[in-house]
Amino acid sequence: MPPAAKVVLTGMGAITPVGNSRESTWTALLEGRSGIGPITRFDASGFRTRIAGEVKDFDPVALLGRKRARRAARLSQLAVAAAREAVEDAGLVIGAAEGETAGDRVGAVVNTAVSGMGEVAEAVERMHEDPGEVDIYFVPSVIPNMAACEVAIDLGVHGPVTASALACASGVHALLEARRMILAGEADVVIAGGTDASITPVMFAGLCNMGALSRRNDPPEQASRPFDADRDGFVFGEGAVVCVLESDEHARARGARPYAELLGGALTSDAFHVSAPHPDGTHATAAMRKALESSGVAPNEVDYVCAHGTGTRANDLTETRAVREVFGAHAYDLLVSSPKSMTGHLIGAAGALSAMVAALAVRDGVVPPTINLDTPAAECDLNYVPHRAQKATVDTAIVDAFGFGGQNCVAVLRRP
Repeated sequence: MPPAAKVVLTGMGAITPVGNSRESTWTALLEGRSGIGPITRFDASGFRTRIAGEVKDFDPVALLGRKRARRAARLSQLAVAAAREAVEDAGLVIGAAEGETAGDRVGAVVNTAVSGMGEVAEAVERMHEDPGEVDIYFVPSVIPNMAACEVAIDLGVHGPVTASALACASGVHALLEARRMILAGEADVVIAGGTDASITPVMFAGLCNMGALSRRNDPPEQASRPFDADRDGFVFGEGAVVCVLESDEHARARGARPYAELLGGALTSDAFHVSAPHPDGTHATAAMRKALESSGVAPNEVDYVCAHGTGTRANDLTETRAVREVFGAHAYDLLVSSPKSMTGHLIGAAGALSAMVAALAVRDGVVPPTINLDTPAAECDLNYVPHRAQKATVDTAIVDAFGFGGQNCVAVLRRP
């Protein structure tokens, strides 16, 4: 197939701590509702951090049936739920009949940062009791590519299926890889996004000992405080967000209505530290600049930045510096907000959630707030849309995602 000229986003699905669908998540974000609460997945009474952004009322057996639910890790279950919604939202039918999209022209890129941590911990416990009790599906359920493969199996996808791990930049990278596949003519459609589900004792023990998590256990809904002077760490979450990307030509031929065009993006590395960002934001700045350049977008054309905005001391300051460096005086005209203030940090799914938020901001002309922003930190001096959603014309948005290891990934979306 000849290379595509443009790539558009035509469908989205989500399962998050604030909603088990795209629209319920979006409504909660616009209303400033927090999904952070006490951990129910395990007894966290002995931990310094006892809160998380958990997905609620999710029944994997109802979704997949008992046998498939048993073989799939939780992150794969969530990914399949989000992917089904995205495909339905796009009006995409995959098959061999007339009017359907051939499965070998559809790809899948579903990235993850952690992959099957809970299933690994459970299997280790079983092994010590009796090696014969380790589930026969344990190994295939936890390998990092399996969420992408489960989505492919579920939907009948026979094109390129891949997965990458870029820590918290994974979700945005999935969209950029999908775009590359389509532009290269490797697929007409790619189902792409991120997923993670690792609210487990060992993960919390490690992050608590690092000092990465907020200890504001009471009240939990006030714990995630991006850009606030009283921020004390991020809130760990789980979820999946999946998008349908396709060539503009393919979308038009089947009468699909795009949310946004994915113009381009960029990936850079701090090469500085395993968990801390480079303090002056040099390489985050480079990622933003390269993303805009690759997209043919001038800084003053951008209306909204869906920020990484974790609520850690280092990230929020570094990101603010980078935005000021890239946009200059226009930085103070931008709307900048962080959905993590409500969902917590969805790790491998975080960037995909931000991309969905940016696309819906384009669609609806409104930007969700950063809640809990009571007193902005001294150097955090941009318009972070505190407390309440703000109506605005959003024609062009950028999505920031910065991960452990210094991986910076930025995408640019525009009204189609």
